[in-house]
Amino acid sequence: MSKRKNYISIIFILVLAFFVGAFSFPKYLNQGVDFVNEKISWNFPHFWDVPFELGLDLQGGTHLIYEADLSNIESDDYDSSMQGLRDVIERRVNYFGVREPAIQTQQKGDSYRLIVELAGAMDAGEAINEIGKTPFLEFKEQKENYEEIIINNQNVFETGEGNLEDPFQSTSLTGQHLEKAEIGFGNTTYEPLVLLQFNSEGGDIFEDLTSENIGKPLAIYIDGIPISSPVVEGKISGGSARITGSFTAQEAKDLARNLNAGALPVPINLISQQTIGPVLGEISLQKSLKAGIIGLLAVVLFLIFFYRLPGLLSAFALMIYVAIVLSLFKIIPVTLTLAGIGGLILSIGIAIDANILIFSRMREEINQGKSFSTSLDEGFKRAWPSIRDGNLTTLLVALILFWFGTSFIKGFALTLSVGILISLFSAIFVTKNLLKFFEGTKLEKIKWLWK
Repeated sequence: MSKRKNYISIIFILVLAFFVGAFSFPKYLNQGVDFVNEKISWNFPHFWDVPFELGLDLQGGTHLIYEADLSNIESDDYDSSMQGLRDVIERRVNYFGVREPAIQTQQKGDSYRLIVELAGAMDAGEAINEIGKTPFLEFKEQKENYEEIIINNQNVFETGEGNLEDPFQSTSLTGQHLEKAEIGFGNTTYEPLVLLQFNSEGGDIFEDLTSENIGKPLAIYIDGIPISSPVVEGKISGGSARITGSFTAQEAKDLARNLNAGALPVPINLISQQTIGPVLGEISLQKSLKAGIIGLLAVVLFLIFFYRLPGLLSAFALMIYVAIVLSLFKIIPVTLTLAGIGGLILSIGIAIDANILIFSRMREEINQGKSFSTSLDEGFKRAWPSIRDGNLTTLLVALILFWFGTSFIKGFALTLSVGILISLFSAIFVTKNLLKFFEGTKLEKIKWLWK
């Protein structure tokens, strides 16, 4: 029964190896499919080809640093204002269609900065112009032909023909009338909600709008993008209002922050611009891949030379490990940077370390005259505490780096963390089942292969 389980595990490993290998590098499989289709006049489909997400340093792009002017903001509101600003800028960047933009805030002494990384080819001048605008908040009411517009928009979505139209129209109520938005909780239900406070002029405008739109939604837009559409339940006087709904605490907090971003404009000034050409990024990628391949081959040769057949099996397990990790990078997806590739290469070393511990323990058992089967089981059992503790501490450090580090460090920590988790699967499941395949075979008796 144990042997039967081993055979099933081996089949699973081979199938897994095929799919993750094809998913990581579908180019070669698809070339084979094209060749077969030409020979037999068939139409076999191509394997799913998902590109890797490459960061700014690998595919080129634009790196921008802005300094925020917080002179008109209370010091207690600095962090929330910067986070609100970051959300607004992220929406603007997403409008360009940039994949995986990296946007973060940074405090440097008394200076608050916004760092924007836009990977890929794009018009840097247009990006700078759009990003530099102050967030614009406005409240909109329904147009008279609201229902007709909704029906027309639905037809556009279904048929793809025609143009979409905004069913809401602008009013005189904008972000300059909003003094503050903050999270609150219902008196009886304790459900999260958002509290609004308008200035005197805004309170009068809001009172008129609510009296004219009872039972209708009053949409809230930032930079022309709707962020909320609360329904007016009655006329609201006094300049204070609340937005209720099925909010989680985090959703209410995010909405309040976005409202404040438009109500409390934070001007930003561009203080640094760096453009990395796609050619330079491609050179960096090629050098990184070359270094990774050379390092991988060196490790494989070391394993085979010092550990013979177990080393050869672990080299095969290592190839599967790399393919699984790269597949996960596509699925998650992970934006690969030079730092991220560094984390991947380091995780390969950690994966090899686990195999070396197992093989060394096995050798000790075999040298004591124990059978191959006993030596294999004892080798894994004795090596596991060291593998567990070493990987756990490294994973803990990686998580700390991811939590507290900048985007550059986070890329390294993320790839390292994924690599560590998969390395455990590779060493404990893949390598062990490959070794167990030789139990009871003639090769088991050839001590030179194992010692």
